[in-house]
Amino acid sequence: MIRQNSTDKIAGENVQTHSDTSVLNVLGGHLETCGCEPMTGWYRDGTCRTDPTDLGQHSVCCVMTEGFLTYSKAQGNDLSTPVPEFGFPGLQPGDHWCVCAPRWQQAYNDGMAPPVRLKATEQSALEIIPLDQLKQHAHQTIG
Repeated sequence: MIRQNSTDKIAGENVQTHSDTSVLNVLGGHLETCGCEPMTGWYRDGTCRTDPTDLGQHSVCCVMTEGFLTYSKAQGNDLSTPVPEFGFPGLQPGDHWCVCAPRWQQAYNDGMAPPVRLKATEQSALEIIPLDQLKQHAHQTIG
């Protein structure tokens, strides 16, 4: 299937949406782009869409914080150190990144969950994380 993209302006941000209505966010709407600088997602297309081969289920669009990056590194998942051989620049606070649903749930349980962009978080995340928990950490866009 060919995926058509469009860019919308929402709350002062340019947001990519996909015309493929089969990919929904946790609120039931079209899945928005999570982040492109650096490029995120299982498909490295900027979205947190997944498929059965994504065993980590990279479905939660998060806004990185210093606290979460430090926590993640302590858990053995260093997201802040660049890995040039894989084209990974390392994440910084404020970057948007698709996080594995089980890892986000673990961070939530440990009181370290980062903010979530609900419209860019794939609906499949709800198989692991209750919507009310995601809403508690919803990223608020200033605009």
